Amino acid sequence: MPELDSIYDNCDLMAAGSLIPDWQPARRPDARTLEGRFVRMEKLEPARHGDGLYAALHGPDSDAKLYDYLPWGPFSSRIDFDTWLSAHTAKPDPWVYCVVDQRTGAVLGNIGLLGIAPTHGRIAIGGVMFGACMQRTPKGTEAFYLLAKEAFELGNRRLEWRCNSENARSRRAAERFGYTFEGVFRQQMVLKGINRNTAHLSILHTEWPAVREAFERWLALENFDEAGQQIKSLESFRVSPSARSAE
Repeated sequence: MPELDSIYDNCDLMAAGSLIPDWQPARRPDARTLEGRFVRMEKLEPARHGDGLYAALHGPDSDAKLYDYLPWGPFSSRIDFDTWLSAHTAKPDPWVYCVVDQRTGAVLGNIGLLGIAPTHGRIAIGGVMFGACMQRTPKGTEAFYLLAKEAFELGNRRLEWRCNSENARSRRAAERFGYTFEGVFRQQMVLKGINRNTAHLSILHTEWPAVREAFERWLALENFDEAGQQIKSLESFRVSPSARSAE
């Protein structure tokens, strides 16, 4: 039947997908330090960063909710933390960075690139562990910007963010950074004996130039007053050019 032949032909075309001219797999992250104005991202080395990281995450100014949605922790002792940290940084995935204050050299937290799939040009940011003093500051935003920039400069086509669907703080951060919410994978895993429905968000390489521009305009010196407070929000810099021209 001609009609069925046409339907099958269309199905074959859809199954084949779209060719990507001159596609080359993405590169893997390396040990280069990523430099920003507020922070730098150093490849995490337990012997070098362990003391500062433990203090940032478990000291008197640490985040009491830090481990609520993480698959590891809390840790009952420094020995337990060191054992976990050594195992966590021993493999190339996740590729873990230590966040260091550019001005003081203090260790502020850690964050990683994970789910690294160079063949498909896919990578994620995750394993976020920031000390409380870093949260809701330009340092935290710049850390994400530096990692996202690195991810796309490595040749990736898709930058992912995955979190517990009940983790409102994480989802809000991702949306503020410019990620697009894609949906929830129900009952995707069991962590610490608790069901996790996982929210998925992403930024595509075609979306990155506009997201990058917003980050860079927000992080610019002129967007902060003498007290170091932002003048305009990050989201406001992602308003479409036509909307900006109408202001």
